Amino acid sequence: MQHSTSSALVVSGWHRMSYSFNDNTLISQHLESLIRKLHAFVGTAVTQERYIVFGAGSTQVLSAAAYALSLANSSSSHSPTRVVASVPYYVLYKQQVEYFNSEKFKYEGDAHTWRNRSESDASTNVIEFVTSPNNPDGLLNKAVLHGPNAKTIYDRAYYWPHFTPIPAPADEDLMVFTLSKLTGHAGSRFGWAVVKDETVFNKMVLHMQVNSIGVSKDTQLRAFKLLKAILEEGTQIFDFAYQTMKSKWERLGTTLSLSNRFSLQKINPQYCFFYNKVRESSPAYAWVKCEKEEDKGCYAVLKAASIIGCKGNVFGSEDNYVRLSLVRSQDDLDILIQRLQKLVSEEDGAISM
Repeated sequence: MQHSTSSALVVSGWHRMSYSFNDNTLISQHLESLIRKLHAFVGTAVTQERYIVFGAGSTQVLSAAAYALSLANSSSSHSPTRVVASVPYYVLYKQQVEYFNSEKFKYEGDAHTWRNRSESDASTNVIEFVTSPNNPDGLLNKAVLHGPNAKTIYDRAYYWPHFTPIPAPADEDLMVFTLSKLTGHAGSRFGWAVVKDETVFNKMVLHMQVNSIGVSKDTQLRAFKLLKAILEEGTQIFDFAYQTMKSKWERLGTTLSLSNRFSLQKINPQYCFFYNKVRESSPAYAWVKCEKEEDKGCYAVLKAASIIGCKGNVFGSEDNYVRLSLVRSQDDLDILIQRLQKLVSEEDGAISM
């Protein structure tokens, strides 16, 4: 809103009507160049000598990556590639594998549970999704599985300074990002992957061509306009977003610090090269734990107080956890804090301010 003119977009009715750009690709080279500049400016990813592929949000990019790596991972064995993620994991990974029901994949659940089995069977092909920072708990996760038949997809959707310290540019073989967590434009449906291996990149591009003939040109144009405005204003959007998230976490932390019944995830401070200081994380979600034995159904406990979250079992975790979203409006946050304060004040032995 503060930069409504520089971020605005007006498109003529005859603009960009064909499938491809002038270079016969489905990817805007101007937008790709801006993405590389953005990562270099913020320090979130190494993009030199890497390939970039676009998708309809990170959702489509993650699917394309899994297909590309399952083919890259294939051997003479006809058994499907196992797909795993560490608990608590982003539920989309499981949903996509099970919904598409491809003979290429089989979802196996927790990466830690699979690790010993994978190491004992050298012929097992496995893809590990690593969400870093993690959804739902905000931790900077690292891969659990290693070896010649283990491939990793790093979901870096939340790897921006408003959610986490940036200790170093991410430098994995395949990293996925999304506009929705950078600028908030979730409805534009734009994501991208930074890929080291050319063969994997080409397979991802083929997947996009067959699946949707690339990403909408209108979406690419809007993403270009937004990223251009961001880079022209320097650190402003990150400063604004970080202060907004930091304030939300301070209010939430103060409220639940008075509780003996509920607790929040603990994330150690780290040095952030973007802000040149040690700082706390300010993740998109609160991973709330109901500490009492009788509160194992944490979702129901909060719902009874008119607080709606996401059940822990959705993320492969126990039901004494609930995810609360903090990427909502200020009015929503005010209501959440008011209802949590009321809930905490009704506890036996709660700490008074």
